[in-house]
Amino acid sequence: MNKISSNAHYTMRPQLAGGRESSSEASWTPNTDVYVTESGLVIKVELAGMRKEDLELTVDGNQLRISGVRRDCCRAPQCKFVVMEINYGQFESLIELPPGYDLGHAKAAYQNGFLRIDVPGLTASQGLPGPVPVATAES
Repeated sequence: MNKISSNAHYTMRPQLAGGRESSSEASWTPNTDVYVTESGLVIKVELAGMRKEDLELTVDGNQLRISGVRRDCCRAPQCKFVVMEINYGQFESLIELPPGYDLGHAKAAYQNGFLRIDVPGLTASQGLPGPVPVATAES
């Protein structure tokens, strides 16, 4: 059986005296689904509130790295949280695909807060390392 793995990590910002956050960025991994279809593999990543300009997808062999930054630009500067469950700051997800898929021909689209990456089954061509462009899907 082929195994699809995703390395996930989340690190809270260190707290300074008085409960203030340090200047270091938080690191988090977005929720991700990976499933097989008749035409290949689909990777669906939950990234609400993102701009496609803040996303970067890179291919290296059978690994897809999804990284970027989600900015928190909607809250008042002096607010005090009662509940904070939304992750902001730098994020990264590394997805290792099993053999048989062509990341060199992957297509990505960002729509309604989800990044969808379609990875076709491997054909005679081999994928080369490099970036994967992100398109904005029309509703």
